[in-house]
Amino acid sequence: MPDMEATAWPQDPTLAHTAATHYRHAATFAANYQHWTGNMLLLFHGLEGSSASPYIQQLCDDFLQQGWGVVVAHFRSCSGFPNRLARAYHSGDIADVAFLIQQAIRQLPHAQWHAVGVSLGGNALLKTLASNRKLPSTLQGAAAISAPMDLLACGQTLSNHFTGKQVYARYFLKMMKRKMVVKAREFPADIALNTLLNTRSLEDFDSYYTAPIHGFKDARDYWIKASSKPDLHRIATPTLILNARNDPLVPAWSLPKPNHCSPHITLHQPQQGGHAGFVTGPFPGHRQWLSKCVFNFFTKNVSQNASAPYAETSNDPSAP
Repeated sequence: MPDMEATAWPQDPTLAHTAATHYRHAATFAANYQHWTGNMLLLFHGLEGSSASPYIQQLCDDFLQQGWGVVVAHFRSCSGFPNRLARAYHSGDIADVAFLIQQAIRQLPHAQWHAVGVSLGGNALLKTLASNRKLPSTLQGAAAISAPMDLLACGQTLSNHFTGKQVYARYFLKMMKRKMVVKAREFPADIALNTLLNTRSLEDFDSYYTAPIHGFKDARDYWIKASSKPDLHRIATPTLILNARNDPLVPAWSLPKPNHCSPHITLHQPQQGGHAGFVTGPFPGHRQWLSKCVFNFFTKNVSQNASAPYAETSNDPSAP
């Protein structure tokens, strides 16, 4: 929170390997902020991300400077501590996302809540907004950044295209396999560790673990059912969907068009920006354009109940 001194809370050495430095009990937190009526931002990270991810750190810093309070929600196993079940998290995890939103609002019921999801977190947030009709009344606005809304198209890109397979997929697989080694010790009957360690694509990993452990038939079934694109017309929360058309993980042809969306959605698809990057300025550049784009949407479009269904190249981060 923007007005709380860190010295008021004891150091917690168990958090040394996370982005957090202090542990705050829910009861104590609620007692200090139960009457908070300011703006709050709830962030959902991407695949194998966390509160330490650069894009999350940038959004936190920029919104805190604007006087907002910020909360980062971690998907299961991403906070620095392993979760206690054989399952983990996935791109269409609407039950967990809804629970996290409801718990955050429960702590600060009078605040003006806004939610932002990046990459996987963006798709999961959109899927949740479309599926849970109770959430629009509690969220002032939402934004999805570089969200893979057509998971079949994005999954095939990560599994078959050179950059996706050799760069991004290898990194994701390395991180997820490391977690599987730990999880298999506790759940050997649920996790075929040797098979998972030998996978060479995200499609194989999802087919052998993500899909079956979360109730899907295989990777294709998971990708189709967890995609948010078919459900965008159901979203009733003012929502910005921001995707760069040169995103190496999300093919431009797979991005939604106005006819896929409800009137409450604003599509913004600049030509440049990469995947959750949107870096501007001289080398090495900075990421502030992204925060400004989201902040402007929340403070202008949402507050005025405005809706601009489609803006393909305006405010392009590559522009001078």
